Amino acid sequence: MEIVKLIAVSAIIFIGCSSDELSDAYGQFEADEVLISAETTGKLLSFEVQEGELLNENVVVAVIDTSALVLKKKEISAGINVIKSKLANLSAQENVINSQLATSQKNLNRLLALKADNAATDQLLDDVKGKVDLLEHQKKTITTQKQSVYAEIETMNVKLAQIQDQIEKSIIINPIKGRVLSTFVEPFEFTTMGKPLYEIANLEELVLKVYVSGAQLDEAILGDQVSVIFDKDENENHTTTGTISWISTKAEFTPKMIQTKDERVTQVYAVKVLVDNTDGILKIGMPGEVNFN
Repeated sequence: MEIVKLIAVSAIIFIGCSSDELSDAYGQFEADEVLISAETTGKLLSFEVQEGELLNENVVVAVIDTSALVLKKKEISAGINVIKSKLANLSAQENVINSQLATSQKNLNRLLALKADNAATDQLLDDVKGKVDLLEHQKKTITTQKQSVYAEIETMNVKLAQIQDQIEKSIIINPIKGRVLSTFVEPFEFTTMGKPLYEIANLEELVLKVYVSGAQLDEAILGDQVSVIFDKDENENHTTTGTISWISTKAEFTPKMIQTKDERVTQVYAVKVLVDNTDGILKIGMPGEVNFN
């Protein structure tokens, strides 16, 4: 009888140890990868980026040759000086006209007073009025010309600012703290605007993207803490926690690399779980599992 009890207990223990609990959802770890590209064109004078390197935020990692841009900037600055000299000439002409207009206006006022006493002729009065009108017309013309010159200077200043912006963008500053995943150029290569230089990602926090069925949506709540499981070795798993950061609002078919052939036709919803990875154990592409609490 004791032997039968022992066998029964052993069977229960064996069954309990050998039963694998299925997780609620499965997926792979991802990272928010950032592609850093050149914002101007020229020779890459320096490129201090290595694959696998940990880069801090706001550090200079590359410099693009700006010789052509500096020459263009000097050319535009010289053009602005030429235009400003035209403006100075117009201002001088305007001062002369203002002086003549003031004198002519005084003469006109004097003649109007004399005309009231019949001491001035109509011809003389008309001549002075004509001169005043001419000077006022010349003044308006110069004002219009000055406005045109001011607009031209403003256009040149905009071009100058654009050149300066390109010069500043020739110094590549790393925007985020992270590890370099890939590099696409070498020092002294000729690069163009928009050409990828390197790819970087913050690996201190990875995203486990899993898929759940419609029936499981009630269990996946934005902001909730969940259990995250991933492989430690062939026989053991790591268990940690994560936070649900995003839930898709649209159903999609289960990715082929995630589920079995029979389940590929099932419509599911994608869920993203943020998982701390300051210890660097997690890798991009590593499979993971989630259990909702």
